[in-house]
Amino acid sequence: MPGHDIVVVGASAGGVEALSELFSRLPGDVPASFFVVLHVPDRGTSVLPGILGRRGALPAAHPRDGDPIEPGRVYVAPPGLHLLVKRGAVRLVRGPRENGARPAVDPLFRTAAQAYGRRVVGVVLSGTLDDGTAGLQAIKAAGGTALAQDPDEAMYAGMPRSAAEHVEVDGVLPLAEIAATLVRLANTPVEEDQGGSDVSDELKPEIDAVEMDPRLVHGDDHPGRPSGYTCPECHGALWEMHEGEPVRYRCRVGHAYSVETLLSEQSTAMEAALWTALRALEERASLSRGMAERMERRGQPGLAGRFREEDAETRERAELIRRVLLAGGAAGAEEQGTGRSVYG
Repeated sequence: MPGHDIVVVGASAGGVEALSELFSRLPGDVPASFFVVLHVPDRGTSVLPGILGRRGALPAAHPRDGDPIEPGRVYVAPPGLHLLVKRGAVRLVRGPRENGARPAVDPLFRTAAQAYGRRVVGVVLSGTLDDGTAGLQAIKAAGGTALAQDPDEAMYAGMPRSAAEHVEVDGVLPLAEIAATLVRLANTPVEEDQGGSDVSDELKPEIDAVEMDPRLVHGDDHPGRPSGYTCPECHGALWEMHEGEPVRYRCRVGHAYSVETLLSEQSTAMEAALWTALRALEERASLSRGMAERMERRGQPGLAGRFREEDAETRERAELIRRVLLAGGAAGAEEQGTGRSVYG
């Protein structure tokens, strides 16, 4: 009878330090397979496998699509690809971003829950916002075990705090205790169910989305209900899903967001719009000044005066936007309108 031998770990900001500490405390003979997602930019290289391999006793590497799952190994998601766990093998897919990230934590956690059910242990470490919370809920629903790093210990408390607040976790622990717990669980036999089949129907649309199943993309039967919001990445309609808290949103092609991430992405989009507006106003003011000077040279003071007025009005609007941007972009816009920021 196997133990809790499928361990999925998610981290973001501060994650290199947390992961290094965690894997430095795991023995080389622990009878489990480890799968790691750390939020990294889509492009570039990741040296995380080398770091984990040097700090700990377990060999770590970026897997290839279809690599078999073996005990005593650490599979690290490569940049720009979601790492998924299938029965007996790993999958790498360039699917839609979740919570603005690829690789993202939730797809890894969901697929592990579907494939291995009660054998799965999910661990959420240091990071901002709340990626990993929905995936940890899926692990618990499948009968697996959920752990979160103590937010007081984490360099960035957002991800572990969200996990602890929204999921009935089995432990909120410092890294040293997480490592000891993983060793104990790996050596504790667990009676397998049918690979998480009791939640497979709920997880399937989510997993189909990250793997870009054409039936889901082309079909009109979307989970949840129309939200009235649009996807920050593709600008398509978002559906609101209510399988649990926190509320999540997904668009037709699969981009997915928690409320916190959607707010963050909207703030980024708002700031980009403000910069665009500032640039357009500055160009308009420059054009008005140029036309005023041209009319003055032609001896048309009436037209020149109109263009001078246009220049002054446009520069006044541009100055307002400049002050908003200096005050903090989208948060500054909220302060200008209401006297306080949406962030308190």
